[in-house]
This record gives sequence, structure tokens and C-alpha cells, in this order.
Amino acid sequence: MKRIFVLLALLGASPAGAEPLETVGNRLFLDARVNGVETRALLDSGAEVSILSPEFAARAGLQADGEATEARGTGAGPQDAVLLESVHVDALGLALEAPAAIIDLQDVSARLVGRPLDLIVGRSLFDRARLAIDIEGGTIALAENAIGPGTVLPLGEAQGLATIPARLGEVVVPALFDLGNGSRPQVSRALVDRLGLEVVGTETAGGIGGAHERDLVALPTLTLAGRTFDGLIASVDETDGDLINVGTSILRHYLIVTDFSAGWIRLDPRNEAQDG
Repeated sequence: MKRIFVLLALLGASPAGAEPLETVGNRLFLDARVNGVETRALLDSGAEVSILSPEFAARAGLQADGEATEARGTGAGPQDAVLLESVHVDALGLALEAPAAIIDLQDVSARLVGRPLDLIVGRSLFDRARLAIDIEGGTIALAENAIGPGTVLPLGEAQGLATIPARLGEVVVPALFDLGNGSRPQVSRALVDRLGLEVVGTETAGGIGGAHERDLVALPTLTLAGRTFDGLIASVDETDGDLINVGTSILRHYLIVTDFSAGWIRLDPRNEAQDG
């Protein structure tokens, strides 16, 4: 049985061809189609494959007769899924032919989004094109010629996911670039132990795989691409490696250009007028 790992997290004036990027509960949605059937899809740079609910897959004429698999996300455990060899997803004018999975999304829809969730568009979009993303401005666009200001950060990889360098206090650590994470930052248990971080409480959290209790810790100063964040509280993820997951709560403070195929992300901190 195969396993797939899933994480549920622009430059000045909007470039030509920019499309709406809607924020719902700190999670990002864009227009997409599967086999010509339209929906609002959750954008998740941490999802290894695109994910369809069984109901939406049926509306799009897809049969749930692929290989049985397990999906692992930020929840308490694995969740049953069906892996499809190739699904046609249209987003931002691009035709994406890539593997996908059918997973029951009712729990995630109710807990994290508050409305029905049909589709999660994952890494296939980020691997295909250079993207300009302005979370606060509510736009996303193809950005073939985007240069502009900001800090270019090299992409690394941890647990199959894209990382960029960040600094916690005086320690440089890999930060998971996770636009599917609409909650607070997350740190690995290994990093909590390494830095001796203080547990300050608990909360119920988790994405695909179900909700569970997590410790909360006070972070030292977080510095990312020239911008510093103080007084952050992070949840603790029981995972390996010295990692922090920065989601939309942090990334919304930047103008973002991603180029996964070239191996970099550029972050340009928004000014106070833009954030206001």
C-alpha cells in the first residue's frame, strides 16, 4: 500500500491575468475545474497530490476505483484514500495532468473551513509555473517575468516538502513553506527540545487525519526574509527534524513569488500601509 503525505497552509499592482485569491479562515481559495466542472479549490503548497472529495469526484465523472492508499496530514493519524493515476485540473489557465487522491473531506470542511470543500490543489501547480501570490491583496497570477525587490531564498526539502531558511533566535532552521497551514506556526518536538522552549498551554488542532491535542510553546524571535516577528505562540508537531512550519499567518505579511522548478522563493515584506 502506497502512502501519500498531505499538509493542510504579487508585485505592487496586480499583474496582467491576476485572478482572485479568497481567504477563508486564513485558508486560500482559487477558481479551478476538474473535467470542466468548476469549484473553489483550497490552495495547498504542502499537498503532494491534488485531493478531491468523493462527492466532487462523482460530479466530475471520476470513478473511485484506483489504488487504495493512506493519506497522512497534520491530523492524529492516517486516513483512507483512493489514488488516481492522472486527473485533469485547470487552474490559472494551466492544464495540470497529475496524480490525485479521493479523500473524505467532510471533517476538514467542518473543522477548518466552515463550508463544503471539494478540491485541494497541491504541488502540481507550484511545480508547473512561477507564481505571484499576494494573500493580503487577494490575488494570484502566473509570473514568468517577475523579478522585483525582495529576498530570494533557496528551496530545500524536508519530509518531501519545500523549505526555506528562517531564524529562531540565533538558530537557522528549515521552515516548511506551507500555504495550506491556516493556523498558527508549528514547530517540531525535536526543535522544542533543542531550544528548550517552554510549553504554555494546549489546543485542539489537526487537518487530514483528524483533530488531536497539541502543546503550545512560546517562540523566540522569528526572522524571515528580513522581517522579524516577536511574541509568537506555536503548536508542537510530533515529527522528526528541527523544523518550523510557517503558514499563512506569517506569509500573509509578504509579497510572494514562487519558482519551485528553479529552486527558489522570493519574499518581499509588505509595508505598514499595505498591511493596513
